[in-house]
Amino acid sequence: MIRESKRTAWSGYVMVLVLAIAQILGGWFIFRAALAESLPGLVAAVLLTVVVLIAWAGLFMVHPNEAKVLQLFGKYVGTVHDSGLKWANPFFQKTAVSTRVRNFESSKLKVNDSNGSPIEIAAVVVWKVFDTAEALFEVDDYDEYVQIQSESALRNLSTNYPYESDDENGIGLRSSPQEIAQALRDEIQDRLERAGITVVEARISHLAYAPEIANAMLRRQQASAIIAARKQIVGGAVGMVEMALEQLQKDNIVELDEERKAAMVSNLLVVLCGEEGAQPVLNAGTLYT
Repeated sequence: MIRESKRTAWSGYVMVLVLAIAQILGGWFIFRAALAESLPGLVAAVLLTVVVLIAWAGLFMVHPNEAKVLQLFGKYVGTVHDSGLKWANPFFQKTAVSTRVRNFESSKLKVNDSNGSPIEIAAVVVWKVFDTAEALFEVDDYDEYVQIQSESALRNLSTNYPYESDDENGIGLRSSPQEIAQALRDEIQDRLERAGITVVEARISHLAYAPEIANAMLRRQQASAIIAARKQIVGGAVGMVEMALEQLQKDNIVELDEERKAAMVSNLLVVLCGEEGAQPVLNAGTLYT
């Protein structure tokens, strides 16, 4: 595996001055050799000029958040990260690799969750290159590699978790966004490690049931919400009834036998749990008529 090796290049501004002076001197030498009709001097001056012209090809620009990978006849020799005008061996092949933070949104994938329910899911992945040598030499096209491996990781993650967890403490794709985002990031990072890519963030951007079961799942969610609400209402009503009976007994307001307590509990529960307001019935007789 090829690892990145940082390389320091010469300042391009200094080399521009040096090469410009050498170019002027070369032209002057050619002119003097031509006037003196000196063939050896003319050949030397021409060779100097050719060398200077080739040296101009060693200048290259490194932009901020960019790196230049240097190769000499197919052999990796290092990576330049320092921005600005630089100079290196003119025979080096200089390939630009962006180290900026980038992101892409995957297409909407149709997969089955851990319960076998078909869902639609998509994710946004934020990533950057941290090892230019691995990104350039270990994979054919690291941009395409990131996209394909991210979608593959998203598919695999979707099959390991349910859309909505039945357990209160369980992890679901919809109910646990932070845990799912961390799990997705870790899985994508494992796949991209060999390509010199680091995943900054990965989050689900679209999550829905597939159209063919969307209506059925909506009714199921509504039923679950109604059951949960009813459970909370009944629990609160039982607590209020218990508190009312204790208060009546504590203050000796009225003494009730077990039958009348049961009737009172029944009436209070009807009043407290009913969806509509209860209609009172006045008893003008005794308590037992």
